[in-house]
Amino acid sequence: MKREITFAQAIHEALDICLANDPAVFLIGEGVPDPKGIFGTTAGLAQKYGPNRVMDMPVAENGLTGICVGAALRGMRPVLTHQRVDFAILSLDQLINNAAKWYFMFGGLKSVPLVVRVIVGRGWGQGAQHAQSLQSIFAHIPGLKVVLPATVSDAKGLMIAAIEDANPVICIEHRWLHGLKGEVPEGYYRVPLGQANVLQEGKDLTIVASSHMTIECRRAVSFLERMGLSVELIDVRTIKPLDEATILKSVKKTGRLLVADGDWLTAGFAGEIVSRVCENVFSSLKGAPRRVTWPDIPSPSTPALTKDYYPGYRQIVGEAAGMFGLNANTHSDVFKDVYAQSLYPADVPDLSFTGPF
Repeated sequence: MKREITFAQAIHEALDICLANDPAVFLIGEGVPDPKGIFGTTAGLAQKYGPNRVMDMPVAENGLTGICVGAALRGMRPVLTHQRVDFAILSLDQLINNAAKWYFMFGGLKSVPLVVRVIVGRGWGQGAQHAQSLQSIFAHIPGLKVVLPATVSDAKGLMIAAIEDANPVICIEHRWLHGLKGEVPEGYYRVPLGQANVLQEGKDLTIVASSHMTIECRRAVSFLERMGLSVELIDVRTIKPLDEATILKSVKKTGRLLVADGDWLTAGFAGEIVSRVCENVFSSLKGAPRRVTWPDIPSPSTPALTKDYYPGYRQIVGEAAGMFGLNANTHSDVFKDVYAQSLYPADVPDLSFTGPF
């Protein structure tokens, strides 16, 4: 049975189910047992399962990650949470040199079933040190799986699959999604890692996206359809492992590719998708692929700059329409609506969005 809940509630349900099903699962992180509970995703779990399974942590990210790696090697299933992905940078030594490599170095005899939840996204003037994404860094490392849910149902199913996985998984949650509502099945279910989701089928253009950019693409598609374009929208769900086959099949059909990624341009996920398409189905392309990403400068904090720094549905519409020679001269009514003034400030998705925690 399905019912409508928020993205944050879906994460909460996944954690609750895994804690109930497996005594080896425990949650740890700065603010995890706090009443606000990481944007509501862990609220009340400390009271339900006790301080030995839902606990706070000291501000010692690398050392704590090493403890979690050790616990995983001893049969536990830690879920370590960072309220900012930027804090996880301090634990890269343990993630890259131990968690990611252990299974390989010891011939598959021991694995590290560790989940690291990191929150990304802009807002409240957080700026260069608190508004990064960094998914391409994690995906570059052999041995790490990288999950970026975009829909509410995937938030629950992918989290359960990540916690039950035998190897380390980085789960990246965009906080602009936490208030998103959607239909979610009750009880236990998994969404397999490495399986993309074709949200909409089309024949003219393939758009590939992840996380919050998937939501921006959905909005863009509604405008592109008014211009007469048939768009196939693919939410990759996980960028490591990557469902390459679904993307290539789509591009072979449409002949055109646009990738939207909430991260920097250079050496990013968008470039990886373009490379794989060009290497494998180049003869199917009817034009050069395009990318919609952040510019190669640190994230700004002032709303005056964030409105031009972070791409959204407007940039996606512009790039996609440009691939077909469509513009304000040919579709003035559509572009007028695309560029209509937003009801909300540039650094919040809607007026219910509050923070920083």
